[in-house]
Amino acid sequence: MATLAFLGAAQQVTGSCYLIETGEHRLLLECGIRQGTDRRDDEDEQPFSFDPRTIDSVIISHTHLDHSGMVPLLVKSGYDGPVYTTSATRDLLPIMYRDAASLILSDYERKNRRLLRAGKEPETPPYDMEDVEQALQLIVGINYGIKQQVCPEIQLRFRDAGHVLGSAIVELWIAAEEGNRKLVFSGDLGNDCAPLLSDPEVIAEADILLLESTYGERNHRPLSETLEEFKKVIETAANKGGNILIPSFAVGRTQDLIYWLGQLKREGGLDSHTVYIDSPMAIKVSDVYSRHQSLFNDDDPDFRQFIKQGWDRWLPGLVYTPTPEESMELNTLNDGAIIIAGSGMCTGGRILHHLKHNLWLPNTHVVIVGYQAQGTLGRALVDGISQVKIYGEEISVKAKIHTLGGFSAHAGQDQLIRWASNFQPKRPHLFLIHGEPEAMDVLQQRLIQDYQWDAYIPSLGEVITL
Repeated sequence: MATLAFLGAAQQVTGSCYLIETGEHRLLLECGIRQGTDRRDDEDEQPFSFDPRTIDSVIISHTHLDHSGMVPLLVKSGYDGPVYTTSATRDLLPIMYRDAASLILSDYERKNRRLLRAGKEPETPPYDMEDVEQALQLIVGINYGIKQQVCPEIQLRFRDAGHVLGSAIVELWIAAEEGNRKLVFSGDLGNDCAPLLSDPEVIAEADILLLESTYGERNHRPLSETLEEFKKVIETAANKGGNILIPSFAVGRTQDLIYWLGQLKREGGLDSHTVYIDSPMAIKVSDVYSRHQSLFNDDDPDFRQFIKQGWDRWLPGLVYTPTPEESMELNTLNDGAIIIAGSGMCTGGRILHHLKHNLWLPNTHVVIVGYQAQGTLGRALVDGISQVKIYGEEISVKAKIHTLGGFSAHAGQDQLIRWASNFQPKRPHLFLIHGEPEAMDVLQQRLIQDYQWDAYIPSLGEVITL
């Protein structure tokens, strides 16, 4: 009997993880970290609800850590099989994993210094750089559209999801005693306004569909309105002084921002500002994007010609600040800086230092350009918090906070439904995953009322028969 267990991102957004068992074999679909309030109280002691040594294969849809970030810990815990992903994701994961490990080790060094001063025993990091390098040896890159046998009873094919470079919709053909079943996992579906990547590929057949619902309760603002608001923020900062801080994901969002800022530069909208990419990881990721231009859409052929010589050719005056010293120098700037830094949800990284130095200034603008999970600093800023603690210091929030939803790399409600409606003439059994409960409920009701499609919302840990 083949079964599917919802072990993560079930009535949650982060921590994607689904276990497929066919009787003889076990396949793990996604292995992501939990962020914000999605984290379990016992997660550090019991990161997995299964024995990693019993898993035969792992499939990762894309590079974002809430889908892939637990793989090094899985390997440390005994997993030694293949990790299947797309070829572009294979090139991005070394950057993501090494950066994540570096941050974890730095955090534990600081934490252990405090523990030792308090007379307590130091703690061991969950994994180290050696575990990362071992995990990277297991990654198998597969191009879009190629079928691959990943278990004796399971075949895999990746399709372009249009979310970030290398992101995939996952098709699985599962052989079981009850008969063959085709499972489609949407992964994270891209916003069809994305400037660089193609729209999500259309799929028409499935028996079971796992559909993400990050923005299941609403549509994004039109891109034209978002760009207009972005221009006004830049104009206001130019007229009144102050810096613009943009917390941004290193994969996808930073590259989109460089594109849009390059467009604004050509229109004369950036004459008073210098753009800084203050993220070593984003700088490396941009280089991978440049090497995979065959995956870009054809909407702006001039763009491809420019970035063959470097992203700064598209956005003249673009400044990279890879070293800690260069990053710290940015805190001496009083105005005229647009600083793009990670992490995208303000949970770590260099953006925290810039927020610490700028949040209390009323002429600072913080531009939120991506999803902010519950329990993160980014979400607190969006919700209007007036006081935050950064590195142990209380900071008053006087800066102006702007949320620009049109830049999202996720599909909105209408886009999700439009993509799912391609499954014709037979509708698959539909399960909503990867969303907050409120978003799932709204999407479920619309599917029932407008399309007579009964979508099921699984609970965390629930197991279904395929």
